[in-house]
Amino acid sequence: MAINRIFIAGAGRMGQGIAETAATAGIKVDISDIDSTRLDEGMAGIESSLDRAIERWVLTAEEKRIILSRIQPVMDIHSAPDRDPDFAIEAVPEDPDLKKSVFASFDEHFGDRTIFVTSTSTLSITDLAGATGRPDRIVGMHFLFPVPHAAMVEVSGALKTSDDTLRAAKSLATQMKKRIIEVHEYPGFVITRVMIPFINEAAYTLMEGVATAADIDEAIRLGFGFPMGPLELADMIGLDDLMVLMESLFRELGDFKYKPCPKIRRLVRAGRLGKKTGGGFLTYDSDEGSLQ
Repeated sequence: MAINRIFIAGAGRMGQGIAETAATAGIKVDISDIDSTRLDEGMAGIESSLDRAIERWVLTAEEKRIILSRIQPVMDIHSAPDRDPDFAIEAVPEDPDLKKSVFASFDEHFGDRTIFVTSTSTLSITDLAGATGRPDRIVGMHFLFPVPHAAMVEVSGALKTSDDTLRAAKSLATQMKKRIIEVHEYPGFVITRVMIPFINEAAYTLMEGVATAADIDEAIRLGFGFPMGPLELADMIGLDDLMVLMESLFRELGDFKYKPCPKIRRLVRAGRLGKKTGGGFLTYDSDEGSLQ
């Protein structure tokens, strides 16, 4: 199944990454946000990401122009030029009520053939599907951040997701050159469920004074051959976004290993949210996002 056009609700970092990756794969993209400033920032973020790819010699200026020509910003769902895209993807914050309202808008606006995708990694897809009249055409696709560089995507069906919908979602992932990890619907799937305790324990190790943040990350990189340590990974995700995931999993599963370490809460309250603010557990060069 060739995918020709998708609609994305949410121009934050996840929406930007999905849009860039889809457009690079030859798919036309309409991306929206209810905030015009965030939409402008989202388009600027996509362009900046493509510029970094040019600097690494993996993209040419002409290829950048072609990719951007496939991405159209729209102020809201009613401004979307195509009422019959192959997929409508919500990439909004991990709030069940917000996601349900987005799906209800999708249901009202888009034709029957459009498949709805949620980007959640902690919420019930079956519960979200209840906000629409087409629960058989809803599927979960958990993209990793940063989407253009992540090798895989977790694909999960809801209780009533049809086999055709699952096959279509896998076709989209394949066209976007992502390795498919098929998972059963369960809070956290694989990646988030395993990642959260890993990061949380590193935060406790730092809070208890066992070692510095840099040395904790260095120990994990050298000891296990990981490309980055858990604290740098947390900074890359964004500590505010990470805390939302942790609290969601803690509510869903009731296991204290998912309860955010107080160190993470203190950093978020101080506005140290990770690489996007120039510092979280570690400090970064604001221009390149590199460690100082």
